[in-house]
Amino acid sequence: MTVQQVALSRRSFLASAGIAVAFSLTRPAIAQLAGGGEGGAGPAVVAPELLGSLKSWPFLDAWIQIDATGHATVFTGKAELGQGIKTALLQVAAEELDLKPSQVTMVTVDTERTPDEGLTAGSHSMQDSGTAVRNAAANVRMLLVQNAAAKLSVPADSLETLGDGNIKSPDGRVISYGEIAGTTSLHVKAVPNAPLRLTKDFRTMGVNLPRLDIPAKTTGGQAFIHDMRLPNMLHARVIRGPSEGTRLKLPPRAEIEAMPGLVKFVEKGSFHAVLAEKEWDAIRLMRKLQASPFELARSKFPTGTVQETLKALPARDIVILDVHKPTPDPVKIVSSKYSRPWISHGSIGPSCALALLDGDLLTIWTHSQGTFDVRRVAADLLSYPIEKIRAIHVEGSGCYGQNGADDVAAEAALIAMSVPGRPVRLQWMREQEFGWEPLGPGMITEVEAGLDNNNRIVSWKYEVWSNPHNNRPVNAGGVLVGSEVVPPFPVPEGKPIPMPEGDGSRNSNPLYDLPNMDVLYHFIKDMPIRVSALRSLGAHLNVFSIESMFDELAHVAGVDPLDMRLNHMADERARRVMLTASKAFGWQGRRKQGPLHGFGMAFARYKNIGAYCAVCLEVKVNQDTGRISVLRAQAAVDCGEPVSPNGIQNQVEGAIIQSLSWCTREAVQNTETLRTSFDWSEYPILRFLDIPEKVDVEVEQQPGQPFLGVAECGQGPTSAALANALADATGIRFRDMPMTPSKVRAAIVTL
Repeated sequence: MTVQQVALSRRSFLASAGIAVAFSLTRPAIAQLAGGGEGGAGPAVVAPELLGSLKSWPFLDAWIQIDATGHATVFTGKAELGQGIKTALLQVAAEELDLKPSQVTMVTVDTERTPDEGLTAGSHSMQDSGTAVRNAAANVRMLLVQNAAAKLSVPADSLETLGDGNIKSPDGRVISYGEIAGTTSLHVKAVPNAPLRLTKDFRTMGVNLPRLDIPAKTTGGQAFIHDMRLPNMLHARVIRGPSEGTRLKLPPRAEIEAMPGLVKFVEKGSFHAVLAEKEWDAIRLMRKLQASPFELARSKFPTGTVQETLKALPARDIVILDVHKPTPDPVKIVSSKYSRPWISHGSIGPSCALALLDGDLLTIWTHSQGTFDVRRVAADLLSYPIEKIRAIHVEGSGCYGQNGADDVAAEAALIAMSVPGRPVRLQWMREQEFGWEPLGPGMITEVEAGLDNNNRIVSWKYEVWSNPHNNRPVNAGGVLVGSEVVPPFPVPEGKPIPMPEGDGSRNSNPLYDLPNMDVLYHFIKDMPIRVSALRSLGAHLNVFSIESMFDELAHVAGVDPLDMRLNHMADERARRVMLTASKAFGWQGRRKQGPLHGFGMAFARYKNIGAYCAVCLEVKVNQDTGRISVLRAQAAVDCGEPVSPNGIQNQVEGAIIQSLSWCTREAVQNTETLRTSFDWSEYPILRFLDIPEKVDVEVEQQPGQPFLGVAECGQGPTSAALANALADATGIRFRDMPMTPSKVRAAIVTL
């Protein structure tokens, strides 16, 4: 079928569905014209003059369709992960289309319907998709107004959109979007200068709308992929050893197939799974088989410290900064080392996926942040035509980064191929999630800084050691089952992400105005334990290290920590965020209320290209237990033009709580042969009792400024602010995370 035939076929379908679009292409046809993005390298840039993801998907009907009633369907290649992006993007679309929110339907990432915008990661959703949706909607509104002007025989600039899908002429005549849509082709390339609505005229952006994803979560509805149930569905469980690197010695196949309750035993190389009509039967079968003896199928895990482990591995040195200006020699030198351990994602719901082979179409429902990559991986793993695979994102209950979602999606697809016509639901168990998911990499840093006689920082030497942070699969070698089938797929070699995004190097380049900076990234490709992306990647430890060092320098210089930062910051938006947070917190008037009580602050601009965030904390330490109580948390954030102020606050509040958990609780434990953090007792996370008593977030107003990613801006500043507050409270500097109650108690016992 030619592209034109595909287009005509699609037009017929749209007409039958009541969608008034004069000429439109199918998503695969658009993919061909846009360079596709099916090859695993991400969508090709075909229109560099456009903004956001429009660069790769410049045709308006890839983003927006208007039906005969004037209702808009808006498509995004980004996934709702609990960050509220579906609501925020709906607000953007409604604003620029000048429609009521109720007149807009958002469709999130679906390989059959939406543009491929790559991963939903790195705080790129608003920067890339929000920008694309906004400009696409402005283009569509412009076209509708132009066509209305032609129909009414009046100049386009004399018309007014009314905010409800109607357009009014100066003589009082009104025409609806629905009337115009039937003769308006949206298969046109966006122009870069379509007029955007002004902040002063906003009806929908900048206000707090009820989140679209909240009702089901608060009423027991189908909120997550774990809640999905399909007719005639089978339940599956994977049979694996207790943790990464182990292999079970299972009984003979005939013995397994005779087990009661078993519908099918799936065996592909060393990959094994059971299928049952009832979920409990699948679990019971899995438990019995997992009691089989196991052997170590890889080299032993290291059991030393993160410093010992990483420094024993070969590294490739990457120069991040080499800046030198003439300055006086430093008169005071401060050196410190910082670290964080390997961290689990700690997802509240273990990874889950559904798959169905219906005829020759394989559909996969997944909570992966890379839904299009799930499709590519399945095609590679199964040697199946990619055009016969559809992947649909469904929200999962808690993960930012790569947990087991990609693995379980590939496994569900493989299992579903063995039972055509029967939907398969596969869920990992809690211990499987802890035992097999990729972890956030352990990292170490070493910092040396020098002050001159005026307490100016005149030298800055910074080194960071880390494994790669982004091993997300784009082919079958990136998922567990890929190395278990026969023949196995080669595991891709880990590679660093170039700056300014970076991975272990992310935010290792200070935003501060320092005259001499040497920043070196020791990239370690050999991974002693399975690792990949965890929220904020290397920015977490790098910001922790930089901002801890600024406080250490302030202490040596006898300078207030806020002043030390402002004295070295030229970026006015950064200065404003720090001043906003400190003023709301009452930083200048802070007073200690007895021993083991203190205050701390920290700042960063995420990736130095995303949102600005400053965090101030007030803490008190229990001398008997070493428990740190965060009494108050005050943040300020600048993420450009705010779309959903409460959504922004939610994200920063969540970042604060998650970061406090990482900083004070979380560390994966292992022996030479096993990961040993299999449940919440062995891997504790922050509980409700430990959440700060008060958390406030100020959102800076930046009318007309581009959207900046906000979801990951708070992790680094919060952990650093906690370390700084703890040093202020105890007089002891804690440089190695997690700062557990037992560590704190041991350090303060002599105070």
